Amino acid sequence: MASRSANQDHKQRAIILAVISLVSVLAWQTQLGSLVLYPFTILATWFHEMGHGLVALLAGARFDHLVIFPNGSGYARILSDVDRYRIADAIISASGPLGPAIAGSLLIISSRAAETTRIALLLLGATLLLSTFIWVRSATGWLVLPALGLIVLTIAIRTPARVQQFAIQFLGVQACISVWRQFDYLFSSDGISSGQLSDTAAIAQVLFLPHWVWGTIISATTLALLFGSFRFAFRNDRIARSPLRI
Repeated sequence: MASRSANQDHKQRAIILAVISLVSVLAWQTQLGSLVLYPFTILATWFHEMGHGLVALLAGARFDHLVIFPNGSGYARILSDVDRYRIADAIISASGPLGPAIAGSLLIISSRAAETTRIALLLLGATLLLSTFIWVRSATGWLVLPALGLIVLTIAIRTPARVQQFAIQFLGVQACISVWRQFDYLFSSDGISSGQLSDTAAIAQVLFLPHWVWGTIISATTLALLFGSFRFAFRNDRIARSPLRI
């Protein structure tokens, strides 16, 4: 009976998160929706630009700063040697849309156990605060990101395990779907700023396939990561480690 009840709860939670994902993506395509979801619009941009910046660091480049504008757009300023391998440029470009999906799936997976859920919330909250101090160079980022970081840390410290579990799953979903915040951008050859390439166009410039193919590949990969993390997080085992205590 308990197993059946837990399974039903998992199904309901998965449905709620799936509906939130769909509503968020659709709402982001409108001005009103972007305004209503404004904190999550800024969070989506932060996930995206941090994906670029952190992978650039791993590739040996310099992550100089991150800017988020009041309208929710932004950019990561990356400095690198002109003679580096071009494949590195493609990887850095792909990390903007794909990095958050990987991070988001790990956040969702962390919700399997109470201890890992709390650790993930603490890490995310601390990263929001530290990244603001180290890289963010805009008033919008300074105002919104620390507030979000403090909220996440408060959830990790002050709320019961069940609330923490839903919070980390929700934030993981937001990270994954951030790739579709501007759906037309993913399948466009033009960047946000005039004269710049979109991420998928920058990938296509190095790896030859058309930009819309890379947009499709990134979308399919994101869906696979989201679906796989859901399956793992909501899987019922006979022996559960670190069960959530309500």
